[in-house]
Amino acid sequence: MRIVLRYFFRGVRLVLSPVMLVAEKLSTPQSIERSDEEQARVDEACRKLALYQFRSCPFCIKVRKEMARLGLKIEIRDAQLVPDRRRELEEGGGRVKVPCLLIKHEDGREEWMYESDTINTWLHRHFGQAGQAS
Repeated sequence: MRIVLRYFFRGVRLVLSPVMLVAEKLSTPQSIERSDEEQARVDEACRKLALYQFRSCPFCIKVRKEMARLGLKIEIRDAQLVPDRRRELEEGGGRVKVPCLLIKHEDGREEWMYESDTINTWLHRHFGQAGQAS
């Protein structure tokens, strides 16, 4: 029975993954407008960030949409298909769970933030209209 369930869910993922990726492309919002100087500051701040994700994970899609809406160029690291990225996520963050935002602080400390809502709230607080690239 276990094997039947496993193959059932694999089949569902095979069917739904392309649909979800197309839906993401069609529904990705426009980026907010910033001056060139402001965007350069945001881009510089984004160099200290990396998003560990699985391509068709709905929660990862949610974070990528928020990144697009905020006009953020954050490095995306595939923890599903790239074994080194998966290992980095497990060793650094303590578990293989996505989405996970890696934040490298000025003092050299690394923060591993899980949960799409928590990540989106943090991104909005730091890069939304009111809190530009702090």
